[in-house]
Amino acid sequence: MNLLKTASTVSLLTLLSRIAGLVREQLVAALFGASGVTDAFNVAFRIPNLFRRLFGEGAFSQAFVPLLAATRERDGDDATHLLINAVATVLAWVLLVLCIAGVVGAPLLVWLMGAALERFDTAVVMTRWMFPYIGLMSMVALAAGVLNTWKRFAVPAVTPVLLNIAIIACAWWGAPWLKAHGHEPIYALAAGVVVGGLLQAFVQLPALAAIGCAPRIGWSPRAVAAAWHHPGVREVLRKMGPAVFGVSVAQLSLLINTQIATHVGVGAVSWLSFADRLMEFPTGLLGVALGVVLLPQLAAAKAREDGAGYSAMIDWGLRLLLLSTLPCALALLIFPVGLVSVLFHYGHFGADDVAMTARALRGYGVGLMGIVSLKVLAPAFYARHDMRTPVKVAVGALVATQLMNLVFVPWLGHAGLALSIGLGALANAGLLLALLLRRGTYAPSPGWGRFALRLLAGNAVAAAILWLAASDIDWIGLRAHPGQRVAWVALTLGGVAAAYLGTLIVCGLRGRDFVRRG
Repeated sequence: MNLLKTASTVSLLTLLSRIAGLVREQLVAALFGASGVTDAFNVAFRIPNLFRRLFGEGAFSQAFVPLLAATRERDGDDATHLLINAVATVLAWVLLVLCIAGVVGAPLLVWLMGAALERFDTAVVMTRWMFPYIGLMSMVALAAGVLNTWKRFAVPAVTPVLLNIAIIACAWWGAPWLKAHGHEPIYALAAGVVVGGLLQAFVQLPALAAIGCAPRIGWSPRAVAAAWHHPGVREVLRKMGPAVFGVSVAQLSLLINTQIATHVGVGAVSWLSFADRLMEFPTGLLGVALGVVLLPQLAAAKAREDGAGYSAMIDWGLRLLLLSTLPCALALLIFPVGLVSVLFHYGHFGADDVAMTARALRGYGVGLMGIVSLKVLAPAFYARHDMRTPVKVAVGALVATQLMNLVFVPWLGHAGLALSIGLGALANAGLLLALLLRRGTYAPSPGWGRFALRLLAGNAVAAAILWLAASDIDWIGLRAHPGQRVAWVALTLGGVAAAYLGTLIVCGLRGRDFVRRG
């Protein structure tokens, strides 16, 4: 399997989801602006996402995928199918109980996440509507783990676009209908989340059936007991313990930051959410894609005791991350007003909202390399069944992030939250890299010096073009001419990409240097 081609395919499919996500955020910004109801939706949506990352695609995937890959490598497909059935059965029952508890306890959850919300009751209603999304997405995470282990990356990569399409459709048609009938229009977004979750869950079934891995969930007491006593389930649960704690650290940081944002003022949660959507573009296009591709391959290399191949895959991932992410970080730092204005400066989203979102985007830009690098560095530990090290490092990063909040938030407001997150991610990634090097798990391949000089030259050219575009064009003033503004942004980003790649080629970098088979 060509890892570069596979990662590129996943990135392109993820790009569809990210584009749909931006369209979704554009529609939300135009319809509702950065308002109290938008803050309420963002907080309500973060609650099921928090639990999804705890028990679904976060801790669960970290524990399940390496075991699944190792079982298939060692014991064959039949044993792997039994493991899938047992894990799916236990997961389905746990999620059923969790969703019921979440619907009942929604007021407490909203209070923990955003006690100072202007539209607290609206957030509670939407949390109850959206809580089943946790169960749907956790089962999607199981399906994605299976498909990725079978090297079927396309369906899991393209699936998230369905959520965005569902929210866009419900907002476009549902919000006006609710308003015309005297209901709160923002509820259309919550309905879209549930519809999107259903679509994502059901689209996995044909892909699983095609490889003979559609899980058979047991609903009788005997089937549940048998699944519970399966050794693979016990192994997943044992690995999930520290993994849940590790993911909890990151989610605790999100909870604290959201709570702080609700106290900063109305709109702060939304400004951070819009900035986060832009920051997710480079994170998803390569960071997530590489993490998805590398985790099962690293786990299989570990099972084969192929230490050299293991290290080489990490090296390849880090070089590809630097190559693609550094210019993106420069764009967030130097060109945030242009990016935010062309995407969101319409309807109820005003010039002040552009400025506030751009400030948050600069904070994220400082730490973008750390945020993206974690998608490669953390799987390097998970594939070795080492959940504890990333957890310990994440705890330290959480403490550092909140200490920085004490300094930055009084000074920078909501942008201080983004800056603290970025710097905390840099510290987290730096320490994980240092540990991999010290333990000998990762040994850098030759040529890093020449590679760094080429990147320095390419990014210097990119930064110069971005600075000229940011300083010479009145992006806010072009609101009355949206077509002209879009053309200028496209010309700027296209020119940056061409100049960056051209400089790298002139300096001797070639695409074949990144072709790797796994």
